[in-house]
Amino acid sequence: MNIQRWIGRRQPSWKELDELLKKLEKKGLKSLRANEIRQLASLYRSVSADLARAKTNQVGELVVRDLQTLTTRGYAQIYQGSRRQEWQAVLEFYRWGFPAAVQQAWGYIALATALFVFAGLVSWWLAWHDPRFIPMLVPEDMIHMVRDRGELWMGSIVGVEPLASSGIMVNNIKVSLGAIAGGMTAGLLTTYIMLFNGLLIGTIGTLVGQNNLAFPFWAFVFPHGSLELPAIFLAGGAGFLLSRALLFPGNYRRGDALKLYGLQAAHLVFGIVPMLVIAGIH
Repeated sequence: MNIQRWIGRRQPSWKELDELLKKLEKKGLKSLRANEIRQLASLYRSVSADLARAKTNQVGELVVRDLQTLTTRGYAQIYQGSRRQEWQAVLEFYRWGFPAAVQQAWGYIALATALFVFAGLVSWWLAWHDPRFIPMLVPEDMIHMVRDRGELWMGSIVGVEPLASSGIMVNNIKVSLGAIAGGMTAGLLTTYIMLFNGLLIGTIGTLVGQNNLAFPFWAFVFPHGSLELPAIFLAGGAGFLLSRALLFPGNYRRGDALKLYGLQAAHLVFGIVPMLVIAGIH
């Protein structure tokens, strides 16, 4: 290969790529026209091939170094630029897509919330009027700790916060995923999870209230619950969306309904997971 002739023939392409990259680095992707973007991709591929040929034929250290710099800049703009676009898409989803998904599924989320609140109020009333009700839902050791020792079990996580946080996160994710997957049981499991968790929080709230520990209990619950409970309600809404597709597909075939409502449920799930992670590490 005649090295000087090859360099002279290929240099215009290298210079053109360099000029496009300078423009892109200075003003961003929006500064390039559609044909320039196509040309950028084509030039990047050809210059990458030139680099490989230059290394193979030992055309000189200076040329190889210049081509390496050029291809590195091209890679950064083409591939890392796409990653920036991906992150922008993620941010756009949490800014617009997730709120839109919540608004679209508000009726199903409201149903999940109503079941939880209803069960909580029923258990609160029963626990206050019938002492035999509390042991049906609350473990005996927890009752002993609150009634006899005047302590809350949350104190046991002091000193092991990272382990406790991971446990809280895993438990909330399990409850939420169970509520979502429960939609495939025609909503029966989702309904059970909403009712059971409502019964549990209402009963425990009564237990601590009867033993003058309501303030420290709710002071602990509210910071976590401000994210955990909405996440569980959203998960319940996602589960009821899936059950809607199974039970009442409407004008759709059941498979098409599952795709439609499953996509809406997936949008809710994408919003739920960060909420649970933040609540777990809080």
